[in-house]
Amino acid sequence: MDTLLADPKRIGDSSPPPSRLPAQNERLAALDLGTNNCRLLVAEVRNGDFVVIDSFSRIVRLGEGLAHSDRLSSAAMSRTIAALKVCARIIERNRATHVRCVTTEACRRAVNGAAFISRVQGTVGLSFEILDQDEEARLAMLGCLPLVDSRAERLLMLDIGGGSSEVMYLDRRASADGRQQGLTASLPVGVVTLSETHAQSPAEMAGLWQPAAFERMVADVAMRLDQATASWPDLDEAEGWQMLGTSGTVTTLAALHLGLKRYDRRRVDGMWLSFAAIDKAAAELRDLDDHARALHPCIGQGRADLVVAGCAILEAIRRRWPVMSLRVADRGLREGILGTLMGQNLQSALLPSGVAVR
Repeated sequence: MDTLLADPKRIGDSSPPPSRLPAQNERLAALDLGTNNCRLLVAEVRNGDFVVIDSFSRIVRLGEGLAHSDRLSSAAMSRTIAALKVCARIIERNRATHVRCVTTEACRRAVNGAAFISRVQGTVGLSFEILDQDEEARLAMLGCLPLVDSRAERLLMLDIGGGSSEVMYLDRRASADGRQQGLTASLPVGVVTLSETHAQSPAEMAGLWQPAAFERMVADVAMRLDQATASWPDLDEAEGWQMLGTSGTVTTLAALHLGLKRYDRRRVDGMWLSFAAIDKAAAELRDLDDHARALHPCIGQGRADLVVAGCAILEAIRRRWPVMSLRVADRGLREGILGTLMGQNLQSALLPSGVAVR
């Protein structure tokens, strides 16, 4: 996929505008049902912006087995519905007046994805949109805009998900017609799908940390990435580029680098992480067995066997664009959804005043 983000018809306009903008102190809810996680944010409107006041996150593995069956399993759907019932109670408890619920790759890909969403509406009372890849990328970028360096002329953003990974490029230097060039690519590999494609059993999953197995995953992602971004610009100069990463993989590596005994979003979100530090943190992960990774407070049981695939995806992107560091974002799609509920769109935020127009 090769999409011009800078086309005015395509930036932000596909997000449904709110029927009315929320007033001061009204509450908003953004629910993101991904291939691996179910995550909710509730925010309150204060002085023209939103402040998060409640949240919920649970690993549901909705896409478990999807790489082989193309269907959502009964067990995965049951786990997910149980989590969504909790989300519905939190939304009701907070009396949210503006709610947007979205789902991504698992329901896009599964032959029974639409039927599952209908079942959710009937049993839980939540209405979901199945986002296409372009809209998912736009919302993630909108949610991460506060972390974009005003001096960065070119932005490369990556979002490593459970079922797919999105890569976005934005040249923020004005072109002759006054627009910026923006491109998106969606790869049908995320931490769940890549793991399941390369491992059929728990023993094989544990073996993915071995150098040969890891390189096979990197090569798989690199081939897909090269095909999807063949026409994209290469890294022709170090200055002016910013890489921004939003995913559990990136935040986990940042937490390991900081030596956190308990995950702390305030320390992770917005930090700069060199790829030398990423390599060291990945080596530490490689030295742990599955049991030790599961016990680590910044990884946990639900993601212990998936983080290796995330590292492989990140490594393939890093080899394609060898920048020296990235900025870590513990934010993204849900914050972008809250932004749309506030009437924000990506088009109006693409060229901050701090960026010189050439």
